[in-house]
Amino acid sequence: MEHLHAIDLRLLFGALLILLGIASSLLARRFGAPLLLVFLLLGVVLGEDGPGGIKYSDLGFTYFVGALALAVILFDGGLRTRAAQVRGAVLPSVVLATAGVVITASLTAVAAVYLLALPWLEASLLGVVVSSTDAAAVFFLLRAGGLHLERRVNATLEVESGSNDPMAIFLTLAMTTWIAGTGTHDPWMLALQLGWAIGAGLVAGYLGGRLMVWTLNTFELPPGLHPWLALSGAVALFSITNLVGGSGYLAVYLAGIVVANRPMRARNEVLSVQDAATWFAQLVMFLLLGLLVTPHNLLKLLWPALGVAAFLMFVARPAAVIACLAPFGYRRQEIGFIAWTGLRGAVGIFLASIPLLAGLPNATVYFNVAFVVVFVSLVVQGWSLARAAHMFEVAVPRADPNTRRIQLDLPGQLEYDMVGYRIAPGSALLRGSTLPGRVRLAMVCREGRVLLPEDAGALIANDYAYVLAPTGQAPRLDWLFAEGSDAQSAERDLFGSFTLPGDVPLGEIASFYGLQIPARFNDATAAQLFDERFDEQPQVGDRLALGKAVLVVRSVKDERVAQVGLKFTGVGERLLGGR
Repeated sequence: MEHLHAIDLRLLFGALLILLGIASSLLARRFGAPLLLVFLLLGVVLGEDGPGGIKYSDLGFTYFVGALALAVILFDGGLRTRAAQVRGAVLPSVVLATAGVVITASLTAVAAVYLLALPWLEASLLGVVVSSTDAAAVFFLLRAGGLHLERRVNATLEVESGSNDPMAIFLTLAMTTWIAGTGTHDPWMLALQLGWAIGAGLVAGYLGGRLMVWTLNTFELPPGLHPWLALSGAVALFSITNLVGGSGYLAVYLAGIVVANRPMRARNEVLSVQDAATWFAQLVMFLLLGLLVTPHNLLKLLWPALGVAAFLMFVARPAAVIACLAPFGYRRQEIGFIAWTGLRGAVGIFLASIPLLAGLPNATVYFNVAFVVVFVSLVVQGWSLARAAHMFEVAVPRADPNTRRIQLDLPGQLEYDMVGYRIAPGSALLRGSTLPGRVRLAMVCREGRVLLPEDAGALIANDYAYVLAPTGQAPRLDWLFAEGSDAQSAERDLFGSFTLPGDVPLGEIASFYGLQIPARFNDATAAQLFDERFDEQPQVGDRLALGKAVLVVRSVKDERVAQVGLKFTGVGERLLGGR
């Protein structure tokens, strides 16, 4: 009986931890704190030196959970990546994810030698441990709080964070076995192993992604099982790829991208469950890593570790970003923001557990320094991310519309979704705007009755409209159904006094109104520029600065900007600037 009570107590404790995590999420959003930092601190508070007093030291279980959590997080990151959005940023991102990791690790090793008095080989291992940006931190913080970045910047950060883990993990394992005396010292053999890991990861990821899509579209599964098939398939792909010596992390990320860019059944169900699974994976991973830390041991290395963190943020990461991205023509503002967004997270602490598992000398030094580096990164860089985006002028001034959307998959086909909205009073649709060409009104719910379009007539406030929209089109419809106050404010404050066609050349606008713009934009039209900057998904209300004026999308036709407003302002975002 006591054994049964012990099981009940464990279940209660686990449930309370999840509830505490949910409460922490609400508080983090309320005060603007990075949620991952909250989870990490929650683990520290529950740990040996905190009020919780839990003594936890199971490195093997932590490594198992960390590997599983990272696989889930990377798969989710791939699922959110559209091919059109990363076009032109893949090669620079890959260079940054490979050569950038090496440069960052090498420079950080120099700091570790002088600040921590480590031998060069051990300092290099520490540099590798903290060299990669963290996918969980980058994916979460870039998508939290409604922050929108220019396409190339956003794509570079996401692809880099999703693809640099294989390089860091491989180098960590190689150097750990080297120091332990159980691995090869031949650089050619190491290069061959790295090439195989990347090649096998790419092939397995592409084939695994195609197999997932085929399975989801071919078999008639009971409702609710599609998301779990995708998730379990991703974990199986991760494990199989690792077993053959490939990079499972690269494979699951690429598989997610393949799945995201193919027609697929139950897409919305998959994304919804994946959201919850990713949140839970982040909670458990950061919580366990926080439990592993004993703060009184950190104090012995606090100042040298802070020095390593500062050197990494202000010297090593910027130097690597400049060396890797400057040859591709990135602007100074883009390079500055990408350098600042070198967020460290659970990956660094997770990698630091590998030397601990191997029993290397100074392994606790690596772990404690990595924890300090991650903590400082989440506090300093994570908390300042939005301000940095505006300071470096890479934030796209788009407000998320105040509307709620219901989205349903339609069995038997893959081309259309059923999307439902409440018609808010004063919304753009009630003020003359029309649905895009390929979107069709299917039915209207009015005062408890279901009406066909021909019976419903004109839409009125508080109707519920259900439309057939091409898959992936739903986010472009939100502005049509936004609350009237939002739409009216956008029209009054953003559109300005002048209306121009979308195909007008920017050079003509600049010449007529005496605006200064970079010469490379003279022949481009307003519509082309909005397509480039907004992932070919411009929406009413999107803005771009043109010298001392601001162009605002006034109307969209057939998914292209048809009209723009021109508003003069004393302060421009200068998103066109190439200073």
